[in-house]
Amino acid sequence: MKILVTGTKGQVATSLVEAAADMDDIELVTVGRPDFDLADPISVRQIILASKPDVVVSAAAYTAVDRAEDERNLAYAINVTGAAAVAEAAAVLRVPIIHLSTDYVFSGTDPYPYLEDDEAEPKTVYGYTKLRSERAVASVNPRHIILRTSWVYSPFGSNFVRTMLRIASERDSIGVVCDQRGNPTSALDLATAILLVAMHPGKHYTGIFHLSGTGETNWSGFARHVFDVSRTYGGPSADVEDILSSDYRTRARRPANSCLSTDKFERAFGWRAPDWQSSVETVVRRIIDRDYPSSPSPASGRHKA
Repeated sequence: MKILVTGTKGQVATSLVEAAADMDDIELVTVGRPDFDLADPISVRQIILASKPDVVVSAAAYTAVDRAEDERNLAYAINVTGAAAVAEAAAVLRVPIIHLSTDYVFSGTDPYPYLEDDEAEPKTVYGYTKLRSERAVASVNPRHIILRTSWVYSPFGSNFVRTMLRIASERDSIGVVCDQRGNPTSALDLATAILLVAMHPGKHYTGIFHLSGTGETNWSGFARHVFDVSRTYGGPSADVEDILSSDYRTRARRPANSCLSTDKFERAFGWRAPDWQSSVETVVRRIIDRDYPSSPSPASGRHKA
């Protein structure tokens, strides 16, 4: 099976390359800039049609949540027009597309884990473009699976876990938001699930599914667990101070509740992500082994995140 993944350096694309490396029955190809540019639909169509994959994984996107508030046209071009071009090229080849989306399509004001058919009401430009991308993909390719996820981290790229460890190597106290909650999701787990979907019988290639780590926490609880694990393995750690969202203002509003129910995915594919704590341990250990083989004592200071 040949799987084409959009994006070459993102957390999910990198995790997919790693996960597929030892699978003899999968040929995985990643495509990205400059040759493949989601802002250039012609390049998207040409490369996908020439590659002739059996499945397309639409992982690349504009994800700069705050900057999107000021770059609306670019965010729309990449997340909506670009995603539609990917889905349309897959449809021409009559192959399914697995498209990644986000908890930001919801308002984040409801108190319970969101179901797939709950009303989408994005409060940010990023969330709006991702919701429109879902609808664009579904409209041009009937063989689609849209996977909404949340709070993605990994040993790769820029993410919350790596940021916390970097700051803790420099400071001894960090203020972290405590009034936003969600499901931390390892990109390593996402890659496992995406490959499962890609190899699953085609009857399930339709609809929206939520896919995130099992269990919930808030950002400050997430940070504390990262530091607990890091401390165990000799990596950097810091004291965490709970702060409110109002104390750490961002250009784009963050959802107060990013929790997603993954029951539908489990029923369809027979898979549920590990509990988020164990997945964090796996990722933190890898980061420490690579980036902090001998971690110095943190310097004094405070930083808010």
